[in-house]
Amino acid sequence: MCYDFEKIESKWQLNWTKNKTFKTSEDLTKPKFYCLDMFPYPSSQGLHVGHIEGYTASDIVNRLKRMQQYNVLHPFGWDSFGLPAEQYALNTGNHPKDFTYQNINNFKKQIEKLGKGVDWERELSTSEPYFYQWTQWIFKKLYEKNLASLQEIEVNFCEELGTVLANEEVVPTEDGLVSERGSHPVVKKKMKQWVLKITDYAERLLEDIDLLEWSPQLKEMQKNWIGKKEGFIFDFSLIDVKDKKISVFTTKPSTIFGVTALILAPEHPLVAELTTPECRNDVDEYVNRTKRKTNLERDINKEKTGVFIGSYAINFANQKKIPIWIADYVLPHYGTGAIMTVPYHDSRDFEFARKYDLEMIPIAKLPEETPTSPSEKKELQEEQEIKVEDGIFINSDFLNGLNYEEANRKIIAVAQKNNWGQVNFTYQMHDWVFSRQRYWGEPFPVYYDENDNIYLNSDAELPLELPSVEKIVVSGDGTSPLSNISSWIYFEKDGQKFRRDSNTMPQLAGSSWYYIGYILKNYLGMIPLNTDKAKELLDYFLPVDFYIGGTEHAVGHLLYSRFWHKFLFDLGLVSSKEPFLKLVNQGMILGHDNLKMSKSKGNAVNASLILEKYGSDVLRIYMMFMGPLEDSKSWSEQGLKGVQRFLNRVYHMFDSFEVVAQEFAPLKKIMNQTIKTVTEDYENLKFNKVVSQLMIFVNEAYKHQKIDQKQMKIFLQLLNPLAPHLTEELNQTVLESSEELVYSQWPTYDETLLTADTVDIVVQINGKVKAKIQADKDQEKEAILALALKDNKIANLVEKGQIVKTIYVSNKLLNLVVRFDSRC
Repeated sequence: MCYDFEKIESKWQLNWTKNKTFKTSEDLTKPKFYCLDMFPYPSSQGLHVGHIEGYTASDIVNRLKRMQQYNVLHPFGWDSFGLPAEQYALNTGNHPKDFTYQNINNFKKQIEKLGKGVDWERELSTSEPYFYQWTQWIFKKLYEKNLASLQEIEVNFCEELGTVLANEEVVPTEDGLVSERGSHPVVKKKMKQWVLKITDYAERLLEDIDLLEWSPQLKEMQKNWIGKKEGFIFDFSLIDVKDKKISVFTTKPSTIFGVTALILAPEHPLVAELTTPECRNDVDEYVNRTKRKTNLERDINKEKTGVFIGSYAINFANQKKIPIWIADYVLPHYGTGAIMTVPYHDSRDFEFARKYDLEMIPIAKLPEETPTSPSEKKELQEEQEIKVEDGIFINSDFLNGLNYEEANRKIIAVAQKNNWGQVNFTYQMHDWVFSRQRYWGEPFPVYYDENDNIYLNSDAELPLELPSVEKIVVSGDGTSPLSNISSWIYFEKDGQKFRRDSNTMPQLAGSSWYYIGYILKNYLGMIPLNTDKAKELLDYFLPVDFYIGGTEHAVGHLLYSRFWHKFLFDLGLVSSKEPFLKLVNQGMILGHDNLKMSKSKGNAVNASLILEKYGSDVLRIYMMFMGPLEDSKSWSEQGLKGVQRFLNRVYHMFDSFEVVAQEFAPLKKIMNQTIKTVTEDYENLKFNKVVSQLMIFVNEAYKHQKIDQKQMKIFLQLLNPLAPHLTEELNQTVLESSEELVYSQWPTYDETLLTADTVDIVVQINGKVKAKIQADKDQEKEAILALALKDNKIANLVEKGQIVKTIYVSNKLLNLVVRFDSRC
């Protein structure tokens, strides 16, 4: 018997909308639970199966916690500013706002059709002025606290397109960088950009990772991205340049006697000054080639290249004259943008020195042997790495005979005494370039006078809204399309001429604090972030208790959100150190061929069509039954059909079984066990196991074709987070309950009933399994034998022979040794 899922699901979705079922309570005395999805960019493609997996998981938690009597906040919104909408506008001549909000309406309908229990009164979009007013306000505070500054930054510039491109719009090729759109050449160009000093928070971002219930892999990704290293900065004097020094960061200061060259990043500020006339052409050519490479290409490039710039420094440790080179594998933002080469004991330095015939000085020997020449070094390099950490120092003056730790301590003490340098910590993470040469983003709340002095818009002038335009036009000179709108860019105030900033903020600006926006959202827009009422609400709801989304945000959104949250903590606006207490990354849904879904491969799944064919409840259960939430899983329509059969069996159970008012004892024990198992598995996000246990209960109920009313109600409660539509319908129509399940109290179990008083005993004949019987626990062998002989199959077999021996393993196994008549 199949139930009419379309009729049932549309009925209950309308009911939840009309009655505002999932509206968050204003009672701040109740225990709270903040359940949050990473909000999506509202693309034209709308909902895909990857979305459904995460949104279903969060809704299960949302519904469970409501029934456990928490005050649940489960909002939804839209990351609606950003690059894709602007690219569409440029391609079609349409306005990005129209396109974006059409997509939002479509996406929202799909979310509602999924049966997701959202408090839609808290819906927000980052492109709404009431929201980005406070994004602008936070930027003002960052500027006031010296955490935002204008800097000359290298950007990706495409002359053909006349615009700056984000890294994701650039494609590396053998010939250099090209634009993703049109494959036009892209070069590096210095432009003034707003930069946020996230590095000022690097230490706190590292320390507080331990406060988070995140996966070890995700924590490690953030730690590696921040990339803290402890080391020492040496200051090298220059020959023929008396007033300048080159500062070099190293994690191995004890290797100073093995330094045979300094290598600078091509972008190092001293390169131009230190390049001699005879080296100028080679250096300029190399610098220009480097500009056509991404940092990733430079970092992983196996072939080491470089150019001598013609100048020399002095190694203060041994007074040797050492050459200065540039090489693209040295990155400007790491350390000081300069390294010292120790070719005998570093593989990259060795490759570089061998290629360019630089001196190599061995400064450590292994216990068994002491290499003394480059040829020996080469031979050893192929067999094992000479690590100074494992050796004894040689050719190192006052460090000779010391091990690595002893040598480090001594050189640091001597270097600090002689003012050669100082202990330093460095971070691989660099500051956040916060400007985008785009129209569709948050305008900066700043303006400039004719002398380029910076002024902030007052709070009363916020939000500073985007100007209304019919069509976005590319500037052609690398500046934002806003630079073409003179009536907005230029204005007068108190008789003085000013200009606004034509750049806008990146898409990550709004997503760095949107979880706070949900809490403050009201019918007027937003409760002001800097008010006592806001503080009361934020103290109650934060941190987010459960956050779910993809791993692609590990070192982007999640890192920047933590940075902004800590800044707001320092302002006294929030009281929690971290924004997201527990974070879960759902696994990827693969195609039926175990490959990533894509239209070109023909393995993509249309979520809307699946919803139309099977309904929301079937799809929700199937997505959770596929496997562990955080694992990658392959799509199979057969699995959907299996879940459909299960829900039809549930419907038949309520439609056809005999229902009794008194407790039905045969199901009492498994009901109690199911409550315990399902509750624990829901809490541990093992939703596939929840489905399995509910199927086990249904199978057991089918054996009896009978169930009591309380058991029916409890079963519906347990299934409700997974299949909310069908369970609410059966609760209302079959059980005739006036209380919706979503408002009911989550069932509890009886500990005393969890101890098994019966056991399943395997019955063998001559070592082969023939039956399984149920018996009271701890019975004697004779009683178990008597029960076994009542089994028709066992009785028939035994009749054909003679039991010569009985072997019984208590509460587990009965083996009958039977001698059969040879004529049988």
